[in-house]
Amino acid sequence: MKRRGQREQIFKLLFRADFYEPGEMQEQAEMFFKSGDLTVTQDDRAYITARLEDILEKLPEIDRKLEDSIEGWKLSRVGKVEKTLLRLAVYELDYDEEIPTGVAISEAVELSRKYGQENAASFVNGILARYVRGRGAENA
Repeated sequence: MKRRGQREQIFKLLFRADFYEPGEMQEQAEMFFKSGDLTVTQDDRAYITARLEDILEKLPEIDRKLEDSIEGWKLSRVGKVEKTLLRLAVYELDYDEEIPTGVAISEAVELSRKYGQENAASFVNGILARYVRGRGAENA
């Protein structure tokens, strides 16, 4: 499975984090992989699971970063699909040195077109652009 496919599966699993307690996410991942809807190699499964666990561990910090970037909004008011995509993108931007900034943003926007509401792509793109500009100011 290519990175894009792995990212989409991570998104689908991470989406469940808003509906289940952290302790239930391992069981959710097991059910996800056993559902029969997806055929993955052991390497893909290991990568997806490890990435999901790392994101969940960093979720409070990621959410704080997003709250600081969403002017005039509370993260709790953002749609669950968009919030999940923003979380995944911020993780990739801040914690995955292999993924270029433009790729992380582009992939989040593409997934928002596929899974989000009508204006989700422009919303996600705008928030991530503001986030990246803010990161640049912090690192200057």
